[in-house]
Amino acid sequence: MTTFKDVRLGAAITVKVTSGAKSNKVAGVLDDGTLKVQVTAPPEGGQANAALTALLAETFGLQPEQVEIIAGHASERKLVSLVGISATEVDAKVLTAKKTKPKVAAKPRPKAKKKTKAKAKPKAKAKK
Repeated sequence: MTTFKDVRLGAAITVKVTSGAKSNKVAGVLDDGTLKVQVTAPPEGGQANAALTALLAETFGLQPEQVEIIAGHASERKLVSLVGISATEVDAKVLTAKKTKPKVAAKPRPKAKKKTKAKAKPKAKAKK
């Protein structure tokens, strides 16, 4: 079980964000109960923070305005307030999010060129 805290109007969670990832996803829970999240947005101009709040809102079935970064705006570790959801509900949805992997269309891989070995030149016979 994670260590999410019940607060007056919702839950407070700690999040470790990796920006510039291949996809937006909840990647798991760290040993200390911190939610590990990956976002595609760069950490410039608050883009990663906006992507984080949008992803958390979608994951927990909340409106974006119900998700607020309380501390760590310029850090990879953040304290996030989720209004309108209990810590128990957060825990259940995190477990569900970890089990369902996002469906991403696979990119076709280019076929590798076969390496052909160059035939070795026959050695010239030594003259006797």
